[in-house]
Amino acid sequence: MRIGELASRGGVSVRSLRYYEEQGLLTSTRSAGGQRHYTADKVERVRFIQRLYAAGLSSHTIAELLPCVDSPSEENTEAALERMAQERDRLSEHIASLIHTRDALDELMAANRAHRESLRTGGGAPARF
Repeated sequence: MRIGELASRGGVSVRSLRYYEEQGLLTSTRSAGGQRHYTADKVERVRFIQRLYAAGLSSHTIAELLPCVDSPSEENTEAALERMAQERDRLSEHIASLIHTRDALDELMAANRAHRESLRTGGGAPARF
């Protein structure tokens, strides 16, 4: 199938497919005229790549995980599981940082609300935010 059909069946843009090829996540054959051609199994690969992206993984990390799909073995499966665990830890740290940042913003908003209320009631104390 040609690139447009794969994009349609895989639920991605043609640009995304070209990017996947640049990153080594997807391969195609070329016609004499230079057009990309894909086998039917590439639809599932594109959908799998999309699931990995949706899980917050980068193209570099996805490239590290694909050997588990391309050459299944206990060793590749262990390596993929370890890499996913590292990514999960990274995401958990990022989430904790975002929660801390959100809490700091909540405190500033509460101070602003208190200041606004004091202005309404004539207290007029300077804001501390």
